[in-house]
Amino acid sequence: MCAKHTNDNAYNIYAHGLRKSFGDLVAVDNLSLEVKRGEIFGLVGPDGAGKTTTMRLLTGILDATGGEAMVAGFDVFRQTEEMKPHIGYMPQRFSIYADLTVGENLFFYASLYHVPRAERLAREQELLEFSRLGPFYNRLAGNLSGGMKQKLTLACTLMHTPDVLFLDEPTAGVDPVSRRDFWRILYSLLREGVTILVSTPYMDEAERCNRIALIDKGRIIIADTPDALRGRMHGNLLSLTATPQRQAKEVLAQLPAVLGVDIFGDQLHVRVADAERDEPVLQKALSEHGIRVSDMRRMAPGLEDVFISLLSEGGA
Repeated sequence: MCAKHTNDNAYNIYAHGLRKSFGDLVAVDNLSLEVKRGEIFGLVGPDGAGKTTTMRLLTGILDATGGEAMVAGFDVFRQTEEMKPHIGYMPQRFSIYADLTVGENLFFYASLYHVPRAERLAREQELLEFSRLGPFYNRLAGNLSGGMKQKLTLACTLMHTPDVLFLDEPTAGVDPVSRRDFWRILYSLLREGVTILVSTPYMDEAERCNRIALIDKGRIIIADTPDALRGRMHGNLLSLTATPQRQAKEVLAQLPAVLGVDIFGDQLHVRVADAERDEPVLQKALSEHGIRVSDMRRMAPGLEDVFISLLSEGGA
């Protein structure tokens, strides 16, 4: 499944000063981004951060208010039609046709991109094996499970062998097994040199990317490898189980020693400058308020901890 178009630019996705406004609302604000060929790059950020708008700009669906962008060697805004055969875009909503079978959906997308018949048949067989959808070839897409619908959508997106793939939260609402299968497919694409830009709400998926960017209010706050980002978090992190939890959070948030405190399930993640020095201070304050602490330990920060920390600080 080799990519069919190459160029001398080391970056298959490049954006500089990208901006998009809807009236007074600035959805993408002076955004710059570089994604290397054969790299999987993750966009992570809260709802409304600008992830979907960024993808729609980079795929030529939306016109930019300002800035420039190159994808697969083409100017996104001046060579949109020339670029389209070299990219694939999978939006958040299913883009397959529920009243068509798996095979009919694949045929439709092949026709849409004018894939020659001989190439289409070979490509279809390859994708059916790739996605494990072969046994469901004659099943209506509307009767597939959520995970299989996502895999069919991806297969349709790949029918014309794109160089660059844009995936907007492709596994949202999908069961864990289907998510794992989906990422297995993505890694196979990477080995073929396909460049992938994916937005995801899942931190475990962000960990699987070569590099990730935190986006908020239409701006890239920081972009780096997952390991490097974890090293950017200031201070130490304590995991704490306390009852009552809400009161414990309120007490801790008032302490000068605490840089940040957030709820993660039945635990509190508390960021302090120096865990060894500050842990007794936390214990004392909680005890004075009649809060029972059943567990407190130092922990390595996860990406979610890092991102919350960076957002609260306004960047790195």
